Amino acid sequence: MMRRRFLKTACCSALTAALALGATACGGDPVGTASGGEKALSGQTLTVAGVWSGTEQKNFQKVLDAFTEQTGAKTRFVSTGDNVSTVVGSKIEGGNAPDVVMVPQVGVLQQFAKNKWLAPLSKSAEKTVDANFAPVWKGYGSVDGTLYGLYFKAANKSTVWYDPAALDTAGVKPPKTYDEMLTAARTVADSGVPAFAVAGEDGWTLTDWFENVYLSQAGPQKYDQLAKHEIPWTDPTVVEALRTLARLFSDDKLLAGGRKGALATDFPGSVEKVFGPKQEAGMVYEGDFVAGVAKDEFGRKIGEDADFFPFPAVGGGEAPVVSGGDAAVVLKDGRNQKAAMALLEFLATPEAAAVWAAEGGFISPNKALDLGAYGDATLRATAKSLVDAGDTVRFDMSDQAPAAFGGTKGAGEWKILQDFLRDPSKPEATAAALEAAAAKAYGSANQG
Repeated sequence: MMRRRFLKTACCSALTAALALGATACGGDPVGTASGGEKALSGQTLTVAGVWSGTEQKNFQKVLDAFTEQTGAKTRFVSTGDNVSTVVGSKIEGGNAPDVVMVPQVGVLQQFAKNKWLAPLSKSAEKTVDANFAPVWKGYGSVDGTLYGLYFKAANKSTVWYDPAALDTAGVKPPKTYDEMLTAARTVADSGVPAFAVAGEDGWTLTDWFENVYLSQAGPQKYDQLAKHEIPWTDPTVVEALRTLARLFSDDKLLAGGRKGALATDFPGSVEKVFGPKQEAGMVYEGDFVAGVAKDEFGRKIGEDADFFPFPAVGGGEAPVVSGGDAAVVLKDGRNQKAAMALLEFLATPEAAAVWAAEGGFISPNKALDLGAYGDATLRATAKSLVDAGDTVRFDMSDQAPAAFGGTKGAGEWKILQDFLRDPSKPEATAAALEAAAAKAYGSANQG
């Protein structure tokens, strides 16, 4: 607790200094203190919308409170639930648009820009992005060369979490390659506990499995082409990645409950199978947010009785780093453009990221953030992996796709990969089904 209080104090001091040095809003006025000591945005109220609720919302509110303390602008957070596009669209139509939206998908950001809902970021914010973020993040926040989105919160989705006792019992160490991981998985299974809990009931987890294998095996260039549907899903690289996944998915011995059990397991259930009171698996693949569930729900000490290794390299490729994230955007129809842009300028600073980093459950793509701001060594390691990846990091492919293909329960990529988990024996047929669904979804999106 003392460390967290110190970090908060240090953060506020650094923030005060940064704003005093002249961070500016879009109109060129100081963000911090106006002449005579009055806070520049006093009396203004800013509405911020995003998907977060519970602990995430409380921690983000601390970031907003730091902004209020320095500028005088009050904030009001509105939780949208998962369907950000529909909720924000209805608010715009009703004349009640929020000022800032935290957008969780590249595809949604692009949709907002296409609808002409967004204001470009100020020159000040763009300058800070250029200084503090790898160019790839600016690319994901831009549409047709214009920067609209600032990636404030990220996730490292290339982490495999495990119970150290399970690996110790089997006499195996964290693997460096996909082949080594399969060998270790068989050894763990032979020791008496299935190797992996796979959350097949949630189709999004299966897209994450595919994306890590594909990025490592096919490489970043092919990944980018497939994400934009510039190559078809019947491309040989897709079939090869599905075959690689099938080496795990086809072996019921390696999966908790076999394929049938995996298809009946959701994401929280997969974490419970590894870290819950009744251990049913030794490992679970998913992003760094696994740590929060293991810690908060099952009392595990991260780095001690719950740990991770990076998703291993496949074939001769590099180890993948797949990310997700939330981008802050300013709506044109919001009532307070000046304060909204000032908030984005603040969110681009390492001082803003440090507020949430100290609380946990958060990593930032901001390379100017001191890794010491993170509350534990495991978070520091996942954040370092993300930042060190630089321009080789790739955003979650399904989040870049039209929602009809990459983000709809019971349809598109989610359903097809669930069918593949059910029967992994026909990767060519799965690739053909993926291409048919992708062609339809991308075609509709382009027409819209």
